[in-house]
Amino acid sequence: MIGIVLVSHSEALANAAMDLALQMVHGTQPPIRIAAGAAGGFGTDATAIASAIDDLATTDGVLVITDLGSAILSASLALEIRASTHQVVISDGPFVEATTAAVVGAAAGSSLADITAEASNALSAKKTQTLTAPHASVGNDTAPGSPAASAEERLINPMGLHARPASLLVQTAGEFSADVELTNTTAGRGPVNASSVIGLLSLAASRNDRIRIDANGPDASQAVNAVKQLVLQGFGELS
Repeated sequence: MIGIVLVSHSEALANAAMDLALQMVHGTQPPIRIAAGAAGGFGTDATAIASAIDDLATTDGVLVITDLGSAILSASLALEIRASTHQVVISDGPFVEATTAAVVGAAAGSSLADITAEASNALSAKKTQTLTAPHASVGNDTAPGSPAASAEERLINPMGLHARPASLLVQTAGEFSADVELTNTTAGRGPVNASSVIGLLSLAASRNDRIRIDANGPDASQAVNAVKQLVLQGFGELS
């Protein structure tokens, strides 16, 4: 599993971002370390960052997420003075959104490269939802062709496909050997890959919107059925 280091000028901010992101995870949580504040106040400390990175040396790689520009300088210095040699990437994504995307991706078993891309693209869902005209396609990385399995259902949970249902969907889809895509057929958004929480949020799918689930791969039918059941159960949010 990928490890995550949060580098912030404020320890309170780092802890809040971590707590928010962990609300999206169901089951095993990824290893997270915080290197925040300096000398009991505000600032960043390269030595503390290096220590946090070294503490995650047994992971499959580490993504470092920073808040302000000077935190990137401290993180870069930390890479030079750390004792460990495992792969580390410093994210250019926005602190809160990138932390959420990284935590969800790591918990789902995504690679460091995929998590890095998700964190870097973490504002795309917000940008998409501020546009007045729907996109015909958002983030379609799947080869063309008819899906091996497909279903379409209406969202019945009160807030639609917001962050927590999206993260649950990512984890569920990740349990199967299948490429799963979702499309908001009501708004004409998608398809997006179900492994991307940012992509799923970009669908801007509200209650009563219809969602099409497509899958290809050995477990296509099982994956579609599992995602379909999440939708039918309102992602556990029905009273």
